[in-house]
Amino acid sequence: MPTQASFPSRKVWVAAVVSTLIGAVVVAVAIAWPRVTGTDVFIYWPPLKARWTPGFTPTLLLPVLVALAGLLVWRRMISALRWGPFLAAVFAASWLWTAALGHVGGTESISKVFARPSEYFVGAKEVPSISGFLTGFIERVPLDAKDHWPIHIAGHPPGATLFFIVLDRLGVSDPYTAGIIVLTLGCTAVVAVLLTVRTLSSERYARRVAPWIVATPSAIWMGVSADAMFTATAAWGLALLALAATASRRKRLIGCGIPAGLLLGLCVYFSYGLVLLGILAIAVIWLGGRWEALPWALGGALLVAAAFTLAGFRWWEGFPVLVTRYYDGIQSKRQYGYWVWANLGAWTFTIGLAVWAAIPHGIAETWRRGERNRRAVAVLGSAGLSTILLATLSSMSKAEVERIWLPFTIWVLLLPSLLPLRWQRPLLATQLASAIAIEYFLTTQW
Repeated sequence: MPTQASFPSRKVWVAAVVSTLIGAVVVAVAIAWPRVTGTDVFIYWPPLKARWTPGFTPTLLLPVLVALAGLLVWRRMISALRWGPFLAAVFAASWLWTAALGHVGGTESISKVFARPSEYFVGAKEVPSISGFLTGFIERVPLDAKDHWPIHIAGHPPGATLFFIVLDRLGVSDPYTAGIIVLTLGCTAVVAVLLTVRTLSSERYARRVAPWIVATPSAIWMGVSADAMFTATAAWGLALLALAATASRRKRLIGCGIPAGLLLGLCVYFSYGLVLLGILAIAVIWLGGRWEALPWALGGALLVAAAFTLAGFRWWEGFPVLVTRYYDGIQSKRQYGYWVWANLGAWTFTIGLAVWAAIPHGIAETWRRGERNRRAVAVLGSAGLSTILLATLSSMSKAEVERIWLPFTIWVLLLPSLLPLRWQRPLLATQLASAIAIEYFLTTQW
């Protein structure tokens, strides 16, 4: 069977270069097209929801220092730490990197996002009754409804707002505090992904993928978006599903399968688009090899659906109303012909060109009957990539995918770990530099 050593290095190099160039061209054309043609694609700085504001601030040194420290100590940390302390160190690294990027604009850069009138946190404060919120949710989604919900509450099932209602009931009244809670929860996703890789592949590959899911430009949006919480919930659901799908005992099969379904089912009530997590869930069960996990996970998900339905919200009734609201708003002006591919340009800002370099090799490893552990990583990354492609083809993703696709993006970030080891350090450096450059040149909406 071919291995990494026997796989033609020249072929890998050529494919990586070509794919990287394709990614760069997609970004360049997505930036240039509206400006050259004069087409209004209804976003601030296409293809990102951002503003061009180049300038140095002392706080930009925060991510620079974290990046330098990471490059200096990472290899030593991988080899020196046992698994438990290693996971703790990875979480700490993810938190520091995400928080450093999130604070480039000061604490205001986090609090201003959660303090916007259109956001869940503000809307949650105005909900007097959870039961009334759920039973009357759908009727306030249409744009012509009296007291219609603001865009982000209307654009998601009520589970997203319900999370912030719970925070409000617990006494969290400061938007900055809410942001730090979301940021911290979001950073736990890296631990869940590593546990999934270790379960389905090996600890060696889990250690190899770790820097890629930490040192990523997507951390810019993980620090200032409720989608970070969605990402963590999905990642932990898939981690539990991996444990169920590899269980040798029925007790673990049921004990992990049902909670996995509960978390993944909850994701569908956070965001309609997270039904695409089904692709990753099937990939996890296929890799684990125990399909008996599927009915238990489905049972957990159905419990979530039953709870919301009995409480007054019917998902299948809410989605078509949301589609109408979606096209009654600005989305009707965002042309599908541009965004169906320009979304990938926006997404490239979150993954870096290093991921584009890895895509051909990752897809090839998915179909190659080589080392099982490598193939498992490739399958997870390719499944994540499939969700991205389906999301952009759906016509329900037009711009703002830099945050919307975070629950899928974290899995695609596994692919560069499959590239030759000698490429890893310089490519990781480009990932860190990309994030810092984005913070220098742009002020992102999220």
